[in-house]
Amino acid sequence: MSNIIEQVRHELINNSDETTKESGKRFFKEEVRLYGVKTIIVTKISKQVFKSIEKLSKKEIFDLCEQLWISGIMEESFIACNWAYAINKQYSEDDFPLFERWVNEYVTNWASCDTLCNHTVGTFLEMYPLYIEKLKYWTKSQNRWVRRASAVSLIIPAKKGLFKEDIFEIADNLLLDADDLVQKGYGWMLKSLCTKYEDDVYQYVLSKRDIMPRTALRYAIEKMPKARKQEAMIREKKG
Repeated sequence: MSNIIEQVRHELINNSDETTKESGKRFFKEEVRLYGVKTIIVTKISKQVFKSIEKLSKKEIFDLCEQLWISGIMEESFIACNWAYAINKQYSEDDFPLFERWVNEYVTNWASCDTLCNHTVGTFLEMYPLYIEKLKYWTKSQNRWVRRASAVSLIIPAKKGLFKEDIFEIADNLLLDADDLVQKGYGWMLKSLCTKYEDDVYQYVLSKRDIMPRTALRYAIEKMPKARKQEAMIREKKG
């Protein structure tokens, strides 16, 4: 199994360059560890190596993902996310604690958070909807990435019109969060829900516009018609 990880790292090192590394760092306020490999190439390496492991058991593949996560290097986390998602048809309810642990222990930036949660966690929730209750606990976490994860795990389900009431409950829980990356996360979640329920999201935003952080509000209304955007941005004048 270790030779698989060595192969991944060899490919990443061979495809890295300093310009991409320095450019990538500019997208993050926090310190991130990068090889400096373009995302499209990371995806290509991920798919290429996965062909040699796709016949392994789910546990063996998840163990490989774990080794990649442990490194703390962003490109390796992307490959871990890709491999975990590639076997989504094998997900079972007892996988949730593992996914939850990955979010808690290994996610240290918005890119790894969103890559894991948009696909792996989001797909799991569509398969096992009762676990959305777990996300509501995530909103109370001291870990900013877990709070962001509670929202961005619902991006794709939201676009499908799923979990509407749960989404509004999670938005309520995160409403006054002071962290801008959490604000962007739940604003994005609301924007995604607009695909099927623009009127509901609009009414929600109107009811919260006097207290909702501007960052979250702007994300939520981004795809609405101009007139709605203008109305949503008006705050009640305090006497």
